[in-house]
Amino acid sequence: MNSLPEDMENTLTGSQTSHASLHDVHSINPTQLMARIESYEGREKKSISDVRRTFCLFVTFDLLFVTLLWIIELNVNGGIENTLEKEVVHYDFYSSYFDIFLLAVFRFKVLILAYAVCRLRHWWAIALTTAVTSAFLLAKVILSKLFSQGAFGYVLPIISFILAWIETWFLDFKVLPQEAEEENRLLIVQGASERAALLPGGLSDGQFYSPPESEAGKKINYHLCSCALLKKMHTPPSFYFSKTLSKHLTCQVFGI
Repeated sequence: MNSLPEDMENTLTGSQTSHASLHDVHSINPTQLMARIESYEGREKKSISDVRRTFCLFVTFDLLFVTLLWIIELNVNGGIENTLEKEVVHYDFYSSYFDIFLLAVFRFKVLILAYAVCRLRHWWAIALTTAVTSAFLLAKVILSKLFSQGAFGYVLPIISFILAWIETWFLDFKVLPQEAEEENRLLIVQGASERAALLPGGLSDGQFYSPPESEAGKKINYHLCSCALLKKMHTPPSFYFSKTLSKHLTCQVFGI
């Protein structure tokens, strides 16, 4: 006898929860969806994304830093004019630093052309520059006589090698994944707005207003749930049980 009212209360609670979830679905605010779509579309309309612009700045820093080190090396080894003529005009693979500077210029031109001008979303350009840089520097370190020319024989090859691989890491793990994630978010928001537009009627909260439930309505729902539970019982109740339950339900409905 005690378990029957508890079952009725659980059934009423489940029905109220389902009505609340349906109200939440219909209370979608299209203004927020449109604001998100406009924000993502504004990012797409930019000439270049923020993370890609940061990558291009780092590529420019690579060129400027290697150039600065090379100019310092020219000034240290007997003056800029004399050393420049020796390393550029009378170029020697085994003792000149001019090729390391040209390697930085090569990386700058290829990467800026590929990822700033053409806006590629693939890693083949950075793979090309990193492979060429690594192979050339390894060959120069093995075959040349840079280590006998002081500290710059160590600094310039190592700095160029490190900067090339930092550029590869930054593009592969930051630029391309973040841009792909932003594009997926835009597609998700657009899909949500299209599904919200297909919902019947309006989408505002005021159009789905429901008045508070009265006490009589609660009693009628209680009576209907009790009848549904009795129909699901496998064993028919006795006459005394039916009479007692009917009297109890009558008192609940009319507030006796």
